[in-house]
Amino acid sequence: MKMYGIVNCSTIKKARDWLEAEGKAYEFHDYKKQGVPAERLDQWLALHGWQKVLNRQGTTWRKLSPEQQASVVDNASAKALLLLQPSMIKRPVLEVGNAVLLGFDETAYREATA
Repeated sequence: MKMYGIVNCSTIKKARDWLEAEGKAYEFHDYKKQGVPAERLDQWLALHGWQKVLNRQGTTWRKLSPEQQASVVDNASAKALLLLQPSMIKRPVLEVGNAVLLGFDETAYREATA
């Protein structure tokens, strides 16, 4: 099991706390230190679509100009932006076997890690 995100994210902290409380072993991949693995991003975009992978609620997205925001129209344009600005990837991303979960939902985590 592998979790992707950034250490100082409150949602990441909740997810990590839950995994640890449940005794679930996982590896953590920090975008800030290790970058975003492009091949993994391709898979997430293929599975979920750019609209779900791209976090348009965060401050990083809101700081973009309207032109930059409008330029994101498909998986390819989202990937280019997300590789440059990994903090705009919905967090956390949890890979469990063949499943890829976006965000933290205790019920979904419980089912995926059972």
